[in-house]
Amino acid sequence: MLDYKAFKKIISDMIGIDLTNYKSQQMDRRINSLMSLWNVQTYEEYLEVLKTDQQKYKEFVKKLTINVSEFFRNPDRFQELQNSIFPEIIKNNQKTIKIWSAGCSNGSEPYTIAIIAKELGIDGRINILATDIDDIIINKAKEAKYSDNEVRNILPDNLAKYFDNVEKGQYSLRNSIKRMVEFKHQNLLTDPFGADWDLIICRNVVIYFTEEAKSVLYRRFLNALRPGGFLMVGGTEPLLNYKSYGFENKSISFYRRPY
Repeated sequence: MLDYKAFKKIISDMIGIDLTNYKSQQMDRRINSLMSLWNVQTYEEYLEVLKTDQQKYKEFVKKLTINVSEFFRNPDRFQELQNSIFPEIIKNNQKTIKIWSAGCSNGSEPYTIAIIAKELGIDGRINILATDIDDIIINKAKEAKYSDNEVRNILPDNLAKYFDNVEKGQYSLRNSIKRMVEFKHQNLLTDPFGADWDLIICRNVVIYFTEEAKSVLYRRFLNALRPGGFLMVGGTEPLLNYKSYGFENKSISFYRRPY
């Protein structure tokens, strides 16, 4: 009989996500909640469902990767990004500004960056890459349609400027912002990071990772930044050991690679 450990190993290979890098308590709860919901009795049966039912397989992957995001999430952090961090980046880089949204979810985060760039008048020399492990959510991000709740933090003037209200409670992002962002599939734990990023944003992603996986990830982020480049993290995931990774602490949520 297939046990849970063997099941997780097979699932890791199937979906291309090494589940041992994620906190087991959270991951186990998500996996077993669907098992109960679908009234599946054994892990063999669970595996068979995932192999034969495409809809349940998609639901399973979505459950494991959890995609929750909105525009200007934690507005004060994005205000600091616009008023303090971006001016420093612009001052120190007169060429193309490279920004990477790692674990971009539904696209609201990289599109937020694009809106800020438009407002700052630097949209002509900015390169924004957005990556996620979930192809379904990447396709949703490319579609760029959002609910009232997802755009609630956008200033009314900017909402009118950059979105079309296609129906009650549904907003469609205009092409002037959509075309500023390139989306790609990426596994943060295994795929290459590129180099010379001016800003890497990774918020509310690593909270699901083990401490060992986080440590590897933060060191890779440091090496992927240009000297003077910034890493922006979520408010609930400060880098308590930022010095050991090689970062300087600029402010809450912002860490800099030293020059």
